[in-house]
Amino acid sequence: MKRILIALVVFAAALSMHAYEKRDLLQHCATEAEVKASLVMDQKWVPYPAYTDRNGWNNLLGDYRESIIKTGEKCLDYKWEVVKASQYLEFEKSGSRDIMEIPNNRNSTAFGRLLMAELAEGKGRFLTDIMDGVFYFCEQTTWAESAHLVAFQKSGRSIPDYRTDVLELKQGGLAQMLSWTYYFLHDQLDKIDPIISMRLRHELQKRELDPFINRTDFWWMAWKESPTVFVNNWNPWCNANALLCYMLLENDRDKLAKAVYKSMVSVDRYLNYVKADGACEEGATYWGHAFGKLFDYLSELQMITGGKVSLFNNKLVKDMGEFVAKSYIGNGYAVNFADASAHVSNYMALVYRCGKALGSREMMDMAVDCFKERPEAVTSVWLDTYKQIEAMKVLKEMSQAKGGYKADAFTWYPQTEFCYMRNAEAFFAGKGGYNDESHNHNDIGSFVLYYNNTPIMIDAGVGTYTRQTFSSERYTIWTMQGNYHNIPMINGVPEMHGKQYKATNARADRRSMSFSMELASAYPKEACVDSWVRSYQLKKGKLSIADNFKLSEAKGANIINFLTWGNVDTSKKGVVSINVKGVKAQLRYDANIFEPAIETIELTDKRLSNVWGDKIYRLSLKAKTATKAGVYKYEITKLK
Repeated sequence: MKRILIALVVFAAALSMHAYEKRDLLQHCATEAEVKASLVMDQKWVPYPAYTDRNGWNNLLGDYRESIIKTGEKCLDYKWEVVKASQYLEFEKSGSRDIMEIPNNRNSTAFGRLLMAELAEGKGRFLTDIMDGVFYFCEQTTWAESAHLVAFQKSGRSIPDYRTDVLELKQGGLAQMLSWTYYFLHDQLDKIDPIISMRLRHELQKRELDPFINRTDFWWMAWKESPTVFVNNWNPWCNANALLCYMLLENDRDKLAKAVYKSMVSVDRYLNYVKADGACEEGATYWGHAFGKLFDYLSELQMITGGKVSLFNNKLVKDMGEFVAKSYIGNGYAVNFADASAHVSNYMALVYRCGKALGSREMMDMAVDCFKERPEAVTSVWLDTYKQIEAMKVLKEMSQAKGGYKADAFTWYPQTEFCYMRNAEAFFAGKGGYNDESHNHNDIGSFVLYYNNTPIMIDAGVGTYTRQTFSSERYTIWTMQGNYHNIPMINGVPEMHGKQYKATNARADRRSMSFSMELASAYPKEACVDSWVRSYQLKKGKLSIADNFKLSEAKGANIINFLTWGNVDTSKKGVVSINVKGVKAQLRYDANIFEPAIETIELTDKRLSNVWGDKIYRLSLKAKTATKAGVYKYEITKLK
């Protein structure tokens, strides 16, 4: 009986980490037959002017019209770049994604600029280059990127296989942009030669519509649903692209209904996977790729079903949306666990649109405040055509709005185990969770600390994606490792990756402004840890941290790591002085227990240096004596 109870506890813990709940929210809105009956056919749902409606386009683009045209003019007579076989294979050879992706992105960026310039001007001046672009893409073997071909092709290789059509992120984005091209311009292209539109429509059917409706083996579809099946932002992202392509191209009611409903079933798998608290485990700046793409999908679904299928009044959906606002710190910074960046992404028009749809003043005010700090210019990258045109519709409104975002003093996500605490001077974010989350880093128990909206204790984030980033070599990268986060190495052993490595007994208390968890399960057996309770308490201008531990064996030094930046001075015993852009703080520790050491980490990767500059520091407090039990205490105080 005891073994059965233990097994049930372990199983329940596993379920709580994945937080699977068979909600099936979309399928509860409508059956396939009801979807079929509600469909808005023949593209009558499209919220934009027809190509020939010049007044409509002038009003839609407003003051941005001229800059869109001028940007397109720079791409006239564009020289389409051949992406060579050797560039695809470079992903296997060196691990580089950029060698293939950079020229590929130049082509799609140029095409998007030409397309939007023609829609803005309407004189046919860009049509020849658009025609050439259409044929260029139609002649490409694949629209997918080399990194994803490895995962999806049966060959397991990064060179395109003409026998397989792959549905993935970049391919889906290009399919969406080309579907808009067909919708807006096929009559104009037919005047040159009908074969242009015929070929484009054929390729879109072959590369997007047919694989989506006929296959269920793409992992992001999550077709074999279970409590342990992994689902992430790929699901709403790929489904949003596929649905929009069907909406723009398919005018057979039966076929369209089948595709719409299939997408609903697939996206339900994502909504069943996300945790009930609405947090994005991939981090706040990944919100745009996760909830942001879900929002696009739900908006499309609402349009094509004439409002029959809508989740914008659903609490879970609203909580997922508001996560981005609650994770905003200020001064352009956001909480950045996992692969997220500490810099807020420039997608405030999306946040504002979401806030309007969800009735969230919090999201709208946050978006306006960020927009005023960094005005969001009209985009020059139109791959995600729907999202970017929708942004055009709210930029003027945002510029005239007052804003005035007021952050919560305390936010607790009990399933994801994120805790945010703030006061007039400080912001703290800590996490529990488990080490098999989407875009995971080994960071259970870690935290970030800001004073005056300036990062003092940091999470480095992630560097440029390579082959190693999403492979068995992921945790050879220093940014992913537990010993480069603000957590202990117990007996000299860092946290381990895997779903069995997790926090337990995570608790957050608003009244005492405190957060704590048991870290023993986050470490492998060789750490010999029976218990290690990490706790935080935030007061005005001070964060108190304590590690209360019991080890079965003391066979190596305990090392407490902190990542910081700016000017760091350890010359005074028991004190580490930190000065970041004039904001001064001190970390105090017991000099009788610890010996400090500083490692300078040179940042040669632009994805990291763009946030932190040319270097950051790892401060390591190494215990002078190995002991089986004790309490370590540290304080990080803001100086006047």
